[in-house]
Amino acid sequence: MALKIDLEKCIGCGNCVSACPFGALELNADGKADANEACRMCGSCTDACPMEAIALEKEAAAGTDELASYKGLWVYAEQRDGVLHEVVFELLGKGRELADAMGCPLSAVLFGHGVGGLADALFAHGADQVYWVDDPALEKYSSEPYAEAMCKLIERYRPAAILAGATTAGRSFIPRVAVREHTGLTADCTGLAINSDGLLEQTRPAFGGNIMAAILCPDHRPQMATVRPKVFAPAPAEEGRKGVLVREELSLSPPLVQVVNTVRALENELNVAQADIVVSGGRGLGKPENFSLLRELADALGGAAIGASRAAVDAEWISAFHQVGQTGKTVRPKLYVACGISGQIQHLVGMNSAETIVAINKDPDAPIFDIADIGIVGDLFEVVPALVRALKQG
Repeated sequence: MALKIDLEKCIGCGNCVSACPFGALELNADGKADANEACRMCGSCTDACPMEAIALEKEAAAGTDELASYKGLWVYAEQRDGVLHEVVFELLGKGRELADAMGCPLSAVLFGHGVGGLADALFAHGADQVYWVDDPALEKYSSEPYAEAMCKLIERYRPAAILAGATTAGRSFIPRVAVREHTGLTADCTGLAINSDGLLEQTRPAFGGNIMAAILCPDHRPQMATVRPKVFAPAPAEEGRKGVLVREELSLSPPLVQVVNTVRALENELNVAQADIVVSGGRGLGKPENFSLLRELADALGGAAIGASRAAVDAEWISAFHQVGQTGKTVRPKLYVACGISGQIQHLVGMNSAETIVAINKDPDAPIFDIADIGIVGDLFEVVPALVRALKQG
C-alpha cells in the first residue's frame, strides 16, 4: 500500500493531521499535507479529509518478466564472534532441498569483518556459493547496516527467495529488508516447500496455534521467510566440498548504534533450544514449587534442561526463558519428557520434532499421547519419583 496526497485538492485544513494516531502527517511550508516515515497506512487520514485529497493505493504487482528475473535461493548465514549459529546449518539442509526443487543454486550470505574462513563450513553443509560482505560496519551486529547490506545485495543479484533464522538478529533486521524491498515476509515458519507453481510455500501457526497457515508471495520478490531454530534437521557436513566465494565491496553507512559490550545472561541455566534432553512441566504440576520434582528428574538424566508449557509460564510458575511452543522456543532434543502437559497445538509445534517423546499425564485422552512414543497414564507425582529412583539405581 502507498499513501497518495493530491496537492491540488488539498486545502490545508489540518483535519488529517489531527486524525493521524501516529503523528505521521503535518502541514509543510506551503500549507499542504505531507506524510513522514511514521505512516502505518491505517487510513484514518483518508476518512478525515473533506476534499478526498488523500488515498491509499495498492502498489502494482511486478510483471511476469520482472519476477522471472529473480533467481536463486539465499540463506542468511548468521554468525557472532566468528561462530555460525546452529540454525544456519538447519536452513542449509532445507535450503538444499528447496533449491534442488527450484532448479537453482543455493547461496549463503555472510556478513562480518574478517570471517571469510566460515565459507568452508557453509560449502561443506550444502552452499554452492557464498556472498561475503567484509566491512568494519558489520563487525558487531546492528540492524541498520545489516539491513542496508542485504538490500544492496538483493538489488545487485535479485534472488528469488531468502531464508533466515527467527533469531534475535533475524527478527530484527530481516523485516526492515522486506519493507525496503516492498516484498512479503512470513515470520516464524515451521514448514517450507515449493508448490506446483514454483512458489515458496511458507507454513506457520496462526490464531494462537489453532491452525497452520500456508502463505505465498506470488506478486513480489524476493520471497522471504524467517524460520524457527530446531524445526529442520541440520545438513550433514560433506568434508572437502567446494564452492564459489564472492567477496562483495559495499559502501555502507556507519552504524547509528555502537555495540560497547555484550553480556550473556542466564549462564547457569541450560537453554532448552540447545539441549539434548528436555524435561518439561505444565499445568498438571499444580504450583511452582513442584518444578523441583522435574529438576530432580533432569539431574538423574544427566543434566537435562527444564522446559515449560505456556500455561505454566502464564501462571508465573517459571520464567519465559523455559517456555516451549509457538510463543516460546522450538526444540529438537533426543529425548523430551512432558509432565502434566495436555498437548495443545501451541505446545506441540514447538517440540514434536524430538526424536523420542515421553508423556506423563493422568488423562488418558490428553492430546500429548497422540504424538508420544511412550505414554504413561498416571499421576506424575508418583511416576516421576519412581523414574528418579530407577535412574539412580542404574
